[in-house]
Amino acid sequence: MSDETDWYGPEAATFGDRLAAAREASGMTQAQLARRLGVKKATINGWEDDLSEPRANRLSMLAGLLNVSIVWLITGEGQGGEALNETDETARDMAALLTELRSLRADLQASGQRAARLEKQLRQIMEHSA
Repeated sequence: MSDETDWYGPEAATFGDRLAAAREASGMTQAQLARRLGVKKATINGWEDDLSEPRANRLSMLAGLLNVSIVWLITGEGQGGEALNETDETARDMAALLTELRSLRADLQASGQRAARLEKQLRQIMEHSA
């Protein structure tokens, strides 16, 4: 029998425990992670204390930023524990940048759609006043 325990596995840890461990392994504070996700620090704190859980879109962003799988964050099974032991900082930085770029692209797309709606409203106003 082995005395070795998988401290972040499904038997020993909660979602909040795994989130905190992955965040610390990535070298981020709660405030830094909150800023990257676009949430309040209190939200991250609530997740880590198992008082609440993120929605699917935030869960996906968390996994990308922390370089772990969504399944590992939720269940403790799959890719995650090994990633916490990796020292390849470049790979983590690249994953975080990719996630941030995807988020920025989505924001830009939403802004473009908003600009199109405003332009349409402005044209309608101009047509009615002419």
